[in-house]
Amino acid sequence: MTTATRQTRAKKDAGNSFTSRILALDAGNYDLKFWDGVGHPKAIRSVRFQLPQGRDSVRYSEASPLVELADGTRFHFGGQAYKYRRQQQTVIENKVELSRLHLYACLEPWENKTEFALSVYASTPDPAKSEDAIRQQLLGMHEFKRNGIDYRVLVERVEVEREGMGAYHYAQRMGLIPDSGYTIVIDIGGGTWLTRLVDAEGEVIDENVMDRGGTYELATSISFDRRLTDALGTSADPSIVMDGFRAGHTYADTGLSWLPWLEEHLEPWFKGIFQTVRAQYTPYMARVTRFLVTGGGSHLISERLQGRKLFAVMGDPQFANVRGLFPILNGAQLSF
Repeated sequence: MTTATRQTRAKKDAGNSFTSRILALDAGNYDLKFWDGVGHPKAIRSVRFQLPQGRDSVRYSEASPLVELADGTRFHFGGQAYKYRRQQQTVIENKVELSRLHLYACLEPWENKTEFALSVYASTPDPAKSEDAIRQQLLGMHEFKRNGIDYRVLVERVEVEREGMGAYHYAQRMGLIPDSGYTIVIDIGGGTWLTRLVDAEGEVIDENVMDRGGTYELATSISFDRRLTDALGTSADPSIVMDGFRAGHTYADTGLSWLPWLEEHLEPWFKGIFQTVRAQYTPYMARVTRFLVTGGGSHLISERLQGRKLFAVMGDPQFANVRGLFPILNGAQLSF
């Protein structure tokens, strides 16, 4: 059955009972970020555990939801997944194949309803490769449980943007993008980092997506450092190191910190990114009027870029992309 056929049947089934909702979704390798245009965007750690049929879950919450599919398969997302023995990390998987599950994890009740129609505004590093697969997974009717509550959601529309361009649009609204010249967007994520060269009209004229080299690579480098492993008495988990980047550079609850020698790993990682950017865009550099640095990993280098005239580092960079994905024009929601 085609996606269009599924949608037609779903609409007939839904009748007139569905109200419409919009959700911006930035399903990153480290965090699943989502925003419905109200309040502050939210995030769920992009880690999950698939529960065996005979096992009870640990406590779930909005920040760490339990998703149950129609066939009874259950997945626990977020920080609570660390309480199980073997959790799965999106950062080492193909997140496109997880699009449906990630959407379910982020669908909180809307106006106390769990039955609604939905337009999804999503992003992916390479839409040319992934857009069709994401649409195929998301369009149509979805029935599942989240935190023990039944959901019935009709996804009517899916728009897929280049990752990082949401942050560009958000920066434009904030007045951070010059009216002339080119902007280089540098989006440093968990598993990947990418660049977009954007002209004054907002058109992407060159780009580069690095499948590796995000904060997970920095975390892996630190995890192999003997100063950490010797103190732990065992190997270190790069994903726990990534968590530590936002918690005083300490390893879980051990109190062990790599902050005194972080610079030894941070310097080559930082240089590797910006040397690649310089090499990629050498022919355009004379016309570049802004480097826009964003993404969940950008806080690691923000101090290095302070005071540099051409650089703008997004405030609240973890959520800049998802804010820009939401269809807003002059402070008002776009009409379809």
